[in-house]
Amino acid sequence: MRQLPQVDEVLKAATDRGDVPGVVAMAATREGPVYQGAFGRRALPDGAAMTVDTVFWIASMTKAITSTAAMQLVEQGKLSLDRPIAEVLPELAAPQVLEGFDDAGEPKLRSARRPITLRHLLTHTAGFVYDIWCPEMGRYMERTGIPGIISCQNAALMLPLVFDPGDKWDYGINIDWVGKAVERVSGQTLGDYFAEYIFEPIGTKDTGFALTPDRRSRLAGMHARGADGTLGPIDFELPQEPEFQMGGGGLYGTAADYLAFEQLLLNQGRADGRRVLRPETVQLMSQNAIGGLDVRLLKTVVPAYSNDAEFFPLMVKKWGLGFMISTGAVPGGRSAGSLAWAGLGNTYFWIDPAKGIAGVILMQLLPFADGKTLALLDGFEKAVYAALG
Repeated sequence: MRQLPQVDEVLKAATDRGDVPGVVAMAATREGPVYQGAFGRRALPDGAAMTVDTVFWIASMTKAITSTAAMQLVEQGKLSLDRPIAEVLPELAAPQVLEGFDDAGEPKLRSARRPITLRHLLTHTAGFVYDIWCPEMGRYMERTGIPGIISCQNAALMLPLVFDPGDKWDYGINIDWVGKAVERVSGQTLGDYFAEYIFEPIGTKDTGFALTPDRRSRLAGMHARGADGTLGPIDFELPQEPEFQMGGGGLYGTAADYLAFEQLLLNQGRADGRRVLRPETVQLMSQNAIGGLDVRLLKTVVPAYSNDAEFFPLMVKKWGLGFMISTGAVPGGRSAGSLAWAGLGNTYFWIDPAKGIAGVILMQLLPFADGKTLALLDGFEKAVYAALG
């Protein structure tokens, strides 16, 4: 592990200013970790000091792991990218598309024009959306009494589409359904599958759906930024006895564990000499899988949970089989073709295959796409690339 004082300075300055309560950030090359740093506190106002083994809710950073599990099963012929997913998940045999509401406020639904496939789900082109960024879905859920996804209730998945599969890119509960497919064909819970086929081979021990006593003892608290910009602690925890393990956002874990997962992909599917994914599978996951469609701005309708969210607004972004793909280089940072995504509590990662660099930065505050956390992500990334030359 190298000493990178210029990276330390960026992170420490942000916590000293009170931009974030606390932060853990790490970076690696193909050869192994090159940086780790922890600054600030796990919880305001006077929680324990942040440490590199602090546990965070990584939220939608779970999606890349669930996608990897699905692609392992595609390799084995147990899942198909392009067959109707209803062959595995009969619940999706007759998807409905929400076309608006009638004069009485009742939803207007029609049958989808084509079946949903695993490829649609992995690429967020199936038609599912989150209510945080879609007012029509929020209205539908309120009208029908469907709970939000972080309830981890099966009923939360019983949503209509908002467009026909394959027609658009929009962000939603797709990967929760992928998690269900992994469970269905493997015969294991998602957590057990991850533990056996991903976490054990790559040597991660601190990541899972359950907050064990050990993980809870190292847990970072969630915070909210008020209208005046100040941060305060809030109560936030996923259900510890969920009806389903949320493949789209249910994991708690550490930066070191996530960095080990990123290194698996930097190293073409190998970890410590063990093959976890085939090189051609990693290559497939890293390529544009949505053709002429683009990843779009997520415009918030629930400001308490998210700001308007878009990475690199002036750049065209694509989606692979599990990741957002940057189509241009970031000056002083990641290369074109880099893979990335994030979690609702302001956790972020990137994988740069061209330069062989990966990074992860974890914070715990709402709303998502917080301006100060995005600035810190940018500062951290550029300091890492500068330090590594």
